[in-house]
Amino acid sequence: MRRAESPLSSLSQQRPESLEAFWMPFSANRQFKAAPRLLVRAEGMYYHDVDDRPILDAAAGLWCCNAGHARPRIVQAIQQQAATLDFAPPFQMGSPLPFVLAQRLAALAPATLNHAFFSNSGSEAVDTAMKIVLGYHRLRGEGQRTRFIGREKAYHGVGFGGLSIGGLPNNRKQFGALLAGSDFLRHTLDLQRNAFSPGLPRHGAELAEDLDRLIALHDASTIAAVFVEPVAGSAGVILPAPGYLQRLREICDQHGILLVFDEVITGFGRVGNAFAAQRFGVTPDLMTLAKGLTNGAVPMGATLVSDAVHAAYMQGPPAAIELFHGYTYSAHPLACAAALATLDTYAEEHLFERAIELGEYWQSALHSLRGLPHVIDIRNFGLVGAVELMPRKDAPGARGYEVFERCFRDGGLLVRCTGDVIALSPPLIIDKAQIDRIVEILGDMINATG
Repeated sequence: MRRAESPLSSLSQQRPESLEAFWMPFSANRQFKAAPRLLVRAEGMYYHDVDDRPILDAAAGLWCCNAGHARPRIVQAIQQQAATLDFAPPFQMGSPLPFVLAQRLAALAPATLNHAFFSNSGSEAVDTAMKIVLGYHRLRGEGQRTRFIGREKAYHGVGFGGLSIGGLPNNRKQFGALLAGSDFLRHTLDLQRNAFSPGLPRHGAELAEDLDRLIALHDASTIAAVFVEPVAGSAGVILPAPGYLQRLREICDQHGILLVFDEVITGFGRVGNAFAAQRFGVTPDLMTLAKGLTNGAVPMGATLVSDAVHAAYMQGPPAAIELFHGYTYSAHPLACAAALATLDTYAEEHLFERAIELGEYWQSALHSLRGLPHVIDIRNFGLVGAVELMPRKDAPGARGYEVFERCFRDGGLLVRCTGDVIALSPPLIIDKAQIDRIVEILGDMINATG
């Protein structure tokens, strides 16, 4: 006997009567609502839109569905947890799963990153890291270390902390001065020397020395931490040259500055290994996570903290609260269940290794687009990639958006559009035939776009 659909199920499959009330994030609301792109279900490598067209997912949703969509183990874990313990207060109370999950993450992470503070997003994970860093220096008698160093073209979320160290002008310009005391390293995008580099670019390791310039300007004793994405995702897949991250680590160590990796995008197999820190052989003092942590199924973020930073807080009376910080939904039971099931799925299917196994095939396929009209660069590493297009005169971003729109409407393909960069980060379950299909559709849509 077929189970009757619930009213909610019916609502989720049909066009809403009105689109007006929902103010969409990071979207041109009026443009979208004039011709909406509505997704109603997903499975494996595919979404389906409201017209039931299959849409091949070349973006892992929003960099987050690394194991693909509607994975049975994850779905079942969420359902069972919702029926068992829907919520548990995280302040001065606990439930078992966060402790299990934190231990699992510590086992996956680089050595010394053995403590996890849970939040609900990458933005919250970054702001959490910033507060932990400030408190750490104060506890050690160096409270004058209040300055943060970010990087141009960086994205660290949308909290006031993350915005203050983020280097994307459009994200910052509406919101005033933000937090005082931040400064920025130069970005590592160099089309003149590195365009169409397969894998990591050859040039640019010396850009890490820019940190010495900022130390000379501000004095090391005032600098609390350097925040970097090992691979800058939201700015259009900007890669570090070999040795760049290692040199940042050396300079930070020389001056007592903490190094924080934002691995919200690069974590959980995107570039090979569990984390980019391991792929690049550089261990930060803190690391921020989200997205692939739960395969996008339930919102969750985490800040991994080294033994040394954690130990600085675990002093004084045992009954004293060590860190006056947290969220109502920190370590939410449904999120923890989803995360544990996600980690099991990654392990059982060896998905972290696929970014390396398929890396050369992915690289060759993407670089076959070189020579198409208006393509000025192609970048790749692990299972992430970008095709950068020449901006139209007086209309930056218009060509990239048109390719994105054509991919969806005419090609049944979901890609990310960030300005004139088409960013690609498919679920790690992708196969070679699907890689070929992504590249074929993208090439056709670039050719069709003037």
